[in-house]
Amino acid sequence: MSKTPGEFELIARLTAKLRRGPGTLLGPGDDCAILKPARVRELITIDSMVEGVHFRLEWGSPEALGARALTVNLSDVAAMGGRPTACVVNLAIRPGLDARFFDRLYAGLERAAEAARVDIVGGNVTRAEALAITIALVGEARGGVTLRDAARPGDYLYVTGTLGDAALGWRILDGRIKARGAVRRYLIDRFLNPVARLAAGARLARFRPAPAAIDISDGLWQDLGHILERSGVGAEVDAASLPLSPAYRAVAGDDLALALGGGEDYELLFALRAEKSPAELGRRLGVAVSRIGRIVRGRRARLVGADGRAAPAVAGYDQLRERT
Repeated sequence: MSKTPGEFELIARLTAKLRRGPGTLLGPGDDCAILKPARVRELITIDSMVEGVHFRLEWGSPEALGARALTVNLSDVAAMGGRPTACVVNLAIRPGLDARFFDRLYAGLERAAEAARVDIVGGNVTRAEALAITIALVGEARGGVTLRDAARPGDYLYVTGTLGDAALGWRILDGRIKARGAVRRYLIDRFLNPVARLAAGARLARFRPAPAAIDISDGLWQDLGHILERSGVGAEVDAASLPLSPAYRAVAGDDLALALGGGEDYELLFALRAEKSPAELGRRLGVAVSRIGRIVRGRRARLVGADGRAAPAVAGYDQLRERT
């Protein structure tokens, strides 16, 4: 049985080689980190990944797990149009995990942090019955901020990337869905290695007026509902316009359930006052963009099928309920 390292041994091991950028005055080693005071609006977010709930160790490498833990937080900053700066990491550790596992976990976390120019400035280690990784991330907004309450009737709805791939990848790993070859690899990779749309979010924040925006973590339909609730508006979504990858269609066909409610896409959903072509937006944001509908008066979202009739929608992922 592998030996779990002691608390202080592990902390020293994991923090020994951490980089420190110009925004960090004091990193790990004291009771608190010290950051340079910001002259702009500060952002802060926190997210957790729990073994048996969000992941299983046999599904992927420790490096991918470490990177993913940070990416889900980076996506929140991307949704606000901000720039991430520093984070602290809490590891809840179960028995049976050795020092080599945490070396690899932190290697992935550090690579993701370096790519996003984030300093890992501290954290905590505790004992638990299941492995859990919790990251609190600090960022800053130098220009505009993209908020959920900025949607207005007449705005056009857009989404980056494709929808539902990660949800299919999770179900393939969980044995609920079968897939082979390149399709299987692509969908699993979309779950294990999500991308935070930081550059696209920052560019969206420069638009005037700044659009309403949110990252799609709990499914398009549920996250759209958050924008509608905060903005006091409704929406019409064109079912035929939802961006689906060839891999999604190969497995799910025309079934939109996971594209609407699967979650963990970490794409950006946003509402723009002026209509722009998806091609133009794609060039400006540096990622593929699809126009999927409009903001309307009211308080509800309506999914419109190819025949112009309302189509049934689905609920998104709820952290406190069993995933189906």
